[in-house]
Amino acid sequence: MRMWLLSILLLSLSSAASAGADSKAVTTTLTTKWADTPLLLEARYDSALLRSSCVLAAVHLTLNTDQAYYELIVKKASDLLSSVQLNMLKFALSLRAYSSTVHSFQQIASTEPPPSGCSAFLSVHGVKTCDVKSLDALLKTASERPKPYLFKGDHKYSQSSPDAPVVIVYAQVGTPDFQTLHQTVSSKAREGLVTYVLRHYLVQKPKVYLSGYGVELAIKSQEYKAKDDTQVQGVNATVIGENDPVDEVQGFLFGKLKTLYPELKEQLKELRKHLVESTNEMAPLKVWQMQDLSFQTAARILAAPAVDALNVMKDLSQNFPTKARSITKTVVNAEIRKEIGENQKVHPGDSALFINGLHIDLDTQDIFSVFEVLRSEARVMEGLRSLQIETPFIHDILKLNVQPSDSDYAVDIRNPAISWINNLETDHRYSSWPYNVQELLRPTFPGVIRQIRKNFHNMVIILDPTQEHAAELLGVAEMFYTNNIPLRIGFVFVVSDDDDIDGMQDAGVALVRAYNYITDEVDSQSADFFTGFDSNYDSNRKEGRAYYEQTGVGPLPVVMYNGIPFQREHLDPDELETVTMQKILETTSFYQRAVYLLATDHDVVDFIMNQPNVVPRINSRVLSTSRTYLDLSDTSDDESLSSESVVLLGFADDGYIRPVTFWVVGDFDRPSGRQLLYDAIRHMKTSNNVRLGMINNPSESPSSETSRVTRAIWAAMQTQTANNAKNFITKMSKEETATALEKGDNVADFAVGGMDLSLFKSAYEGPKFDFLLSHAAYCRDVLKLKRGQRAVISNGRVSHSLASQLLNARLTWGIWLQLQFFVCSAVKIRPREGDVYFDVVAVVDPVTRDAQKLAPLLLVLKQLVNVNLRVFMNCQSKLSEMPLKSFYRYVLEPEVAFQADGSFSPGPLAKFLDMPQSPLFTLNLNTPESWMVESVRTRYDLDNIYLQEVENIVAAEYELEHLLLEGHCFDVSSGQPPRGLQFTLGTASEPVMVDTIVMANLGYFQLKANPGAWILKLRKGRSDEIYKIYSHDGTDSPADSDDIVVVLNNFKSRIIKVKKKPDKFNEELLSDGTEDNDTGFTGGGKAEEPKQDKDDVINIFSVASGHLYERFLRIMMLSVLKNTKTPVKFWFLKNYLSPTFKEFIPRMAREYGFQYELVQYKWPRWLHQQTEKQRIIWGYKILFLDVLFPLAVDKILFVDADQIVRTDLKELRDFDLEGAPYGYTPFCESRREMDGYRFWKSGYWASHLAGRKYHISALYVVDLKKFRKIAAGDRLRGQYQGLSQDPNSLSNLDQDLPNNMIHQVPIKSLPQEWLWCETWCDDSSKKSAKTIDLCNNPMTKEPKLQAAVRIVSEWTDYDQEIKLKMNANRHEDEPRRGRLDDDSN
Repeated sequence: MRMWLLSILLLSLSSAASAGADSKAVTTTLTTKWADTPLLLEARYDSALLRSSCVLAAVHLTLNTDQAYYELIVKKASDLLSSVQLNMLKFALSLRAYSSTVHSFQQIASTEPPPSGCSAFLSVHGVKTCDVKSLDALLKTASERPKPYLFKGDHKYSQSSPDAPVVIVYAQVGTPDFQTLHQTVSSKAREGLVTYVLRHYLVQKPKVYLSGYGVELAIKSQEYKAKDDTQVQGVNATVIGENDPVDEVQGFLFGKLKTLYPELKEQLKELRKHLVESTNEMAPLKVWQMQDLSFQTAARILAAPAVDALNVMKDLSQNFPTKARSITKTVVNAEIRKEIGENQKVHPGDSALFINGLHIDLDTQDIFSVFEVLRSEARVMEGLRSLQIETPFIHDILKLNVQPSDSDYAVDIRNPAISWINNLETDHRYSSWPYNVQELLRPTFPGVIRQIRKNFHNMVIILDPTQEHAAELLGVAEMFYTNNIPLRIGFVFVVSDDDDIDGMQDAGVALVRAYNYITDEVDSQSADFFTGFDSNYDSNRKEGRAYYEQTGVGPLPVVMYNGIPFQREHLDPDELETVTMQKILETTSFYQRAVYLLATDHDVVDFIMNQPNVVPRINSRVLSTSRTYLDLSDTSDDESLSSESVVLLGFADDGYIRPVTFWVVGDFDRPSGRQLLYDAIRHMKTSNNVRLGMINNPSESPSSETSRVTRAIWAAMQTQTANNAKNFITKMSKEETATALEKGDNVADFAVGGMDLSLFKSAYEGPKFDFLLSHAAYCRDVLKLKRGQRAVISNGRVSHSLASQLLNARLTWGIWLQLQFFVCSAVKIRPREGDVYFDVVAVVDPVTRDAQKLAPLLLVLKQLVNVNLRVFMNCQSKLSEMPLKSFYRYVLEPEVAFQADGSFSPGPLAKFLDMPQSPLFTLNLNTPESWMVESVRTRYDLDNIYLQEVENIVAAEYELEHLLLEGHCFDVSSGQPPRGLQFTLGTASEPVMVDTIVMANLGYFQLKANPGAWILKLRKGRSDEIYKIYSHDGTDSPADSDDIVVVLNNFKSRIIKVKKKPDKFNEELLSDGTEDNDTGFTGGGKAEEPKQDKDDVINIFSVASGHLYERFLRIMMLSVLKNTKTPVKFWFLKNYLSPTFKEFIPRMAREYGFQYELVQYKWPRWLHQQTEKQRIIWGYKILFLDVLFPLAVDKILFVDADQIVRTDLKELRDFDLEGAPYGYTPFCESRREMDGYRFWKSGYWASHLAGRKYHISALYVVDLKKFRKIAAGDRLRGQYQGLSQDPNSLSNLDQDLPNNMIHQVPIKSLPQEWLWCETWCDDSSKKSAKTIDLCNNPMTKEPKLQAAVRIVSEWTDYDQEIKLKMNANRHEDEPRRGRLDDDSN
């Protein structure tokens, strides 16, 4: 019956299906620039295996298949690792997380360089050979040569002799050549003759396929057609397996159907194709249909079974444009909507991820940092589990807020004695600041203090106004107030509180009354009125002194931040300003975590004062962080008391374990000692968790007359049961008992019921005082106490106060995400019982970019480790536009994948299958911050993918071109970044391979490199003349080294500190008259090449993305070359150029005789990120002008790709900017019919420009010397950081930003003739135009190609000339490409 129904369905749809086009796909791969590294060597760098790498070395490399090789590695590792650690290893191998570490040794080996014809070799103090027989001869002469530099990560043979000659073996572990060298060198190392160091040297293999990145296929607006009409030729293909397409389509499980009905395979394929096309309908939605999409998507996810929910979320979010229409039909349960609303602890639409309570920032942390978190947490949890702690309690321990030993204690500032001079929440001067605590989560430029109308930061100054430095402290407070620092400021004046003292007798009292008067009154009156005996302005005089004395904060003056007193050395005015600003920034991160607990109407000060570090009084004796601990494991034969000889008072016979042991030390024959003992016993009676020991510290030499009480206590503890001894000692510690014993009363008279008196008396009346002598010696030699001094020892910690020990009973809990565990509004996946599990909490809006990334990450986590997972929906209501306009794939696999024949799969791959064919797509990669990638092979225009014109598959191949060496640099003399300082990076043989300049923003710098050992140094010239490197962090060199060796094998930032040389203290790096002498930096050319005179070359910068704009760019270049007589050098932003352009540009440079250079810069992680490719490109046009080009380039001209130049650009290069850093052309205003589109003529822009021109960014000239000297780049980035938080600002980023900054960074207006654009300029002005720009026309929306042919008469000729050159180039390359393809096969 089922077969019959299926046949009918197939027949009924066969005609429709046959009419449909083939399904289309887009694939993306990313490989390294370096060759593949063996998994065996990568496994050796897993931290859990580092100590056992010798076991893995036994794996043989000549197995039949890749899969067998991998499985053998895993099998060997499983003998050494737990199941969690083994899964972590598999994940690390899948990520190829250690490939860069292995390859770093390959780069080091290449600098030797290797002897010719050797696949493995050894180096003895710089002399290389692969002939192991010559080793003895080389060792004899080794002392004549210096020892080689050894890196921290080098593998030293464990039995090596540190003083012997160093032999470095370069070989691949497991190969026969390695075995030969290893046997010889290791035998000599065992004999103490050599220091044996192994570095990997690999046989070249194919490149490494990477994962851990995202690929976005964004739908482009087709308002202005920007697609090239040139036909694509020579398309590369990627094979997609038959099982790759999505199995389920509209409820049909095609995988199962093909299994059940193999004879209908072709018909099922056609049916699937038809259903996919009907599913992928992308007709636009009405606004009312979009409003509830977030809740409807959440409802669809929550309706799925828990095991499938994450897959559903992944499918809906990553394919949202084609799923949206069907989602609009979902009905949202009222209970789900209510619970999501009640459970929203963060702003609707925001996302968060917590692993064991640790916040994982989805914007800044990549999969490699998440992997480190997982591995670190696994280590902690398994350690706790090995202590027999059950899993639920492990997570209780992980939630503890483990405060450091130097915790800052605070006093309560909610006291009427404090006179507040401002209140951020109520004062009018702060009324324009945002009020919502969620503002804390809004990204800002690092170092920027958020101005929020909440009293997050409170400073209280306690002072005597007559003291010498009071005025300086008040001056700092005034500075904070007048500069609108978000700081509430209060004063406590501590003056005489004697009622008989008035302002005529005491200046402090007079000043307090004057302050109160000025606070309350406006009119000036006689001074006698408020300083005299009957003054009405005496408020807070007594209260101020009382508050000061009650808090115990120490000698005046005292400055407190949120109740925490500053150290006295921080009260210097300059230091106080710095420390306060630092505290504000540090505390902000605490508040960001606390946002999840703070409602907007919550009293922030109450929240701060309810923290566990707030105490009623700062008692240094109680709260001292200086702690001394005894070694209770000491078993030495010292004659003095050992820890084991202290008899403990407790209920030892009940079998109960007591976690706290007190030793009370004192002279128990003195009142002070007896009082301490009495307090301790009284506490012991109230707690079943304590046991008590007593050590006598006599004030004088012990004798029978001076030790009655002590001997009685000791005898009772030695001879009586715990309960009887406790009752007896309680009696002994009372003063009346001691007095009676001194008068001669018999000690037996004070016995308690149940005591064994005979046994007690024999011990009490014994002639020996050995225990008293040993106690005294112990107090003197071990505890370092004076005679008779009291102390309490709690679990080994020595203190001179009992009260401090009682604080240990209180545990403080860290801030934990408090989400209610509702029934309907969260996806919950329970962990496997009995195993250690990770507690994972995710908060997500399912129709955001975060959901596209988070769903696949959670799926991998679920496969990787045992998780207790909760995903809470954080939906937005009343959406007015499509929330997601892109398809997304996150390339991540939990384990290495293999093909059916046991070979490695073609590599992790992003696959967009069954894509709709009507939209225009642009492809973007979202990679870890330290990766710099480029497109290396595809013939399609990845900026304009139109699948209707594609035969089958668009295959994009990218390559990891560089790993970034990033860092922050500070001048320790000033604490500021050394703006303009240059660093170079290279090797010993080639010192300058890449170079950079330090930004003023955070002292940030970045250098392009790859895994290996590099030498970082200050550049020759002004940089190393004025500065020297002071210290460095994260490097391989000694602290005092000038040339820093950096081994790049991970992605951590480096911190470099520099300071000026003593004789250069007053010199500036960027100063007129000296900068010309700097050779600049060459971005990859020769280091000491002399700088060309500025008249020799015109530097032109341009950007392009997509084949159409690259076509325009080539034509622009040709127009420049046809009209400019001076030599030209073009600078292109490499980040977005296609492989086609990069292949052709060298030929064009040879043909037309120009220079060119491709420049790159990675958008810094701390600078607000743009998500649309077009806006990113706009950002590169303006934000990084100071760091993109060498300092040798004095001026740069920017010419838009879609411009035609009709004049010699030397005239523009030499144009006088009259001191401005750059010159732009104003927008034309002569075409009157466009007046309605001139947005700068009204509203914000009209008032901001105040009569100035609004300038267009299609053509501008930059004086880079002036630009850097006034820190224009730093100012532009700072302004951008502030404005870009608002999605409605900087609509045209590249021209809105300089126009917005026109008051801070002036613009010189170029003559109008320098840029003519038909959209804004009338026809009569065209004849004098020096350049023509193909501006978009918002009225006609005319396509650019059509406009170019119509507007520019010479454009077609230029286009044909370039096409002929490109066709000739293609024909020349085809035979070579064919040979390369044959070689690769």
